[in-house]
Amino acid sequence: MSLLEDLKWRYATKKMNGAKVPQEKLDYILEAARLAPSSSGLQQYKIIVISDKALLEKIKGIAYSQSQITDCSHLLVWVAWDGYSDTRISTVFNAMMDERGLPHNTMDSYKSLILNLYETKGKEWQAHHAAKQSYISFAMAIAAAAEQKVDATPMEGFVPEQLDELLKLKGTGYKSTVILPLGYREEANDWLVNMKKVRTPKEAFITEMTIADAAETDGTPVTLNLEDIITK
Repeated sequence: MSLLEDLKWRYATKKMNGAKVPQEKLDYILEAARLAPSSSGLQQYKIIVISDKALLEKIKGIAYSQSQITDCSHLLVWVAWDGYSDTRISTVFNAMMDERGLPHNTMDSYKSLILNLYETKGKEWQAHHAAKQSYISFAMAIAAAAEQKVDATPMEGFVPEQLDELLKLKGTGYKSTVILPLGYREEANDWLVNMKKVRTPKEAFITEMTIADAAETDGTPVTLNLEDIITK
């Protein structure tokens, strides 16, 4: 079955039946999330996997009593960096260079470029930027779950500060961003299961543009050659 057919099959499951997702399917979904792209390849996030029912019960109270939290097989919690630092970025780049058999200083110019850019924007911007990267991984997991015929319910409906406290994220440099219950639909009690999937029509969703459609602007855009920066 094609990816498009898988995406047509999936929906935000409202009622799950508690059945267990096989480990091989869970591993597949997690690997898809791990392989997702991220800004500068930094992977500014990680995933916490929870199947312990007692802990899920506590999270349910933080997530506005949504039943999928306790009826799911596994809950995936994306947590992202709360900011950027030389140590964090260097750790990732050094590991990257080790894997590629290159000197640690290979990307020093590029590292300095992004650090200087990010530092001027402040911690709130940095945390938001890192959180946005986690959503790319999140989307890949949703698509992989659909491919495996595993139901998933994307959720932002929880209190992040309380979840951070419960999961002992305070002081770790991570903040929770989004959560994803995985499981199987209970069709008899799910009001959404047989509803028609509705999306914005293609003609309203997609706009093609040319230079004639773009705004006239003053000044010359800054042009950076990243290859030159990386290899300096």
